[in-house]
Amino acid sequence: MPITVNNLTMSRISIKTKSEIDIIREGGKILAEIRELLRREAKPGVTGDYLDELAEKEIRKAGGEPSFKNYASRKGELPFPASICFSINDEIVHGIPYGKVLKEGDIVGIDLGMKYKNLFTDSAVTAAVGKINPKLEKLLEATEKSLMAGIAQVKPGNRINDIGAAIQKYAEEKGFSVVRDLGGHGVGLAVHEDPFIPNFRQKDRGAKIMAGMVVAIEPMLNIGSHYVKLDKDGWTIKTADGKCSAHFEHTVAVTEKGYEILTMLS
Repeated sequence: MPITVNNLTMSRISIKTKSEIDIIREGGKILAEIRELLRREAKPGVTGDYLDELAEKEIRKAGGEPSFKNYASRKGELPFPASICFSINDEIVHGIPYGKVLKEGDIVGIDLGMKYKNLFTDSAVTAAVGKINPKLEKLLEATEKSLMAGIAQVKPGNRINDIGAAIQKYAEEKGFSVVRDLGGHGVGLAVHEDPFIPNFRQKDRGAKIMAGMVVAIEPMLNIGSHYVKLDKDGWTIKTADGKCSAHFEHTVAVTEKGYEILTMLS
């Protein structure tokens, strides 16, 4: 689940122990399997209610809890009501699944998080619903590959800004814009931790990447401009121009020599 700059209230970066990363890895594999199940089930006629219920059932069956359900990033914020974020077409992230029905040609971002043995993982995919047009195919491919470009910058000694710079470079070379109001974040001990991870180059190079950090990297690419707007439901963030957006995310651990993707299928 992406975090906005305004919601960033944490003050330090946590370094996870080997035993903590082992648990996050275990939870990440489970989450990856559920994510891919939801991707396969995202077909014309399928409802967001069904996929939300399926995600919660599978998470609980595995011994976890859906970490997004009833989540609020700050006191007084309306809690998120569902187990997954379900964002269709021009909905960038934080879409509420209830009452939505997928149709042929849609794209849908499915973002899910899990608390497992008191530690958290986070992952997202944007699925094609039936046959989609070539421009949307290119958007999905570019977003997923920009994620991998960002992850490739994860190694001790690099800076957080190196991740965002790589994502932006890849995305813009492919003709897409990068959402700037939201970004990735630390994860593991909580749903959101420091550091905030922008998906574009900033003047400040950001925190130094250190072994033991666990981060959620999640580019959001738009066909049109990078500007966003908040829907009246108080959660769903949409493109300002009504054009489509895609979102992919992995939870990644920093190792002594580089990185390990913890939400990848084995």
